[in-house]
Formats: sequence, structure tokens, C-alpha cells
Amino acid sequence: IFKKVYFLNFYKKIKNQILYRPEIDGLRAFAVLPVIFYHLNIKLFSGGYVGVDIFFVISGFLISNILFSEFGKDEFSLIKFYERRLRRILPALFFLLFLSIIFTWFLLMPYEFLQFHKSLLSVLTFSSNIFFMRDGDYFITDSSLKPLLHTWSLSVEEQFYLFFSFIIFSKK
Repeated sequence: IFKKVYFLNFYKKIKNQILYRPEIDGLRAFAVLPVIFYHLNIKLFSGGYVGVDIFFVISGFLISNILFSEFGKDEFSLIKFYERRLRRILPALFFLLFLSIIFTWFLLMPYEFLQFHKSLLSVLTFSSNIFFMRDGDYFITDSSLKPLLHTWSLSVEEQFYLFFSFIIFSKK
């Protein structure tokens, strides 16, 4: 538990505006390669999940900097934080879901289509990681019949943002 004085002094040290960091974009580009190679079944990259781990670390770093900077300037707003997150995530997510609905209508059998709709609901509530964990193993062969399986990482990320921002907000 942070003592309020330490907490406030720590955030005052990072009050400067967050600048664009090209090296972080480079790390993102590097991190996506093992994931792509893993999904292309290139044996040398059987640990593609390492790229996902790197993305989680980068995201945590970026969001922490944003939250701590706003908190240090006494500008932190939980509502504005979530509004920015939703404006950034939802358009691309809805586009993905729209295309997935169309393709699964034609490509999946009725039972798989029903399972797809269950997973669709879990994606919309940012709980697909829990849904797919209960549904089976990520590495099983029939995972190709789960078009939204990859959204588990988005759910983990959003859950982190939810809990982490509440922790920061509670310190205010």
C-alpha cells in the first residue's frame, strides 16, 4: 500500500508531457513477429506468446505513464480515461465483429455458429479470456473454429486498465 505522501511525490516527478517514443513502436513491431510466425506454423517460433507478453508490458508501461502523468497534474478523470479507451478500441473492434458475423454465417455449421455468438457476447463484455479459458485449450486443433479466440488478449488488457485505473483513482 502506498502512503499518500510517497504516492503524490512519485507522480509529481513525472509531470512532464508524455512524448512520442519511436523505440516503443519498434518494440511493438518486433513483438508482433513471433505471434505472426507462430500462427503461420513456423516451427522456429513455437513460443509466439512471448510477443503477446511483450505487448502487455509495453501497454502497461504506456498506460501507466498516461495515468501517472495525469494524476501528477491533478487532471486524472476516470470517465475521460475510459472515454479515450472506448474511442480508440471500439471502432476497430466493431468492424472486426461485423466482418466475423458475416463470414461465420457462411462458414460455420449451426453448432459452431451458436458457440461463436456466445464468444461474441464475451468479447463485447471484455471477458473473452474467461470464456475461452472455460471453453477449452487455446492450443487445441479445433481452435480454428473460434474466430474470436485472439480477443482474449484484448480482454486481459482492458481488465488490467479497469482495475489499474481504479487503483490509481482510489489514491486520489
